[in-house]
Amino acid sequence: MKHNDTIIRPLFTEKMTQLEDIERKYAFHVSAKSNKIDIKNAVEKQFDVEVQKVATMNRLGKTKDMTMKSGGRTIRTTGKRSDWKKAIVTLKEGFSIDLMRGEVD
Repeated sequence: MKHNDTIIRPLFTEKMTQLEDIERKYAFHVSAKSNKIDIKNAVEKQFDVEVQKVATMNRLGKTKDMTMKSGGRTIRTTGKRSDWKKAIVTLKEGFSIDLMRGEVD
């Protein structure tokens, strides 16, 4: 798998911001077909850092109920959000990524 197809986007949450500062961990939304080796190579190539560890999680999409009014009738339907894969990448000592500016320290 090509490295530019592996990483979809970085994930910004309050918890991940704390982990970035304390433990050098960064979270990414990645392709569902990618494995840990693909993710490691993509992060190392894209951000010019050294990766110590990669943890992946397959997240199941939620089932959502929707109610709409159409022509005076009430229509109830259900839908499902897409399943997705999350990767948490731990960098080696001395490396960091500035995701807000796209710079590497």
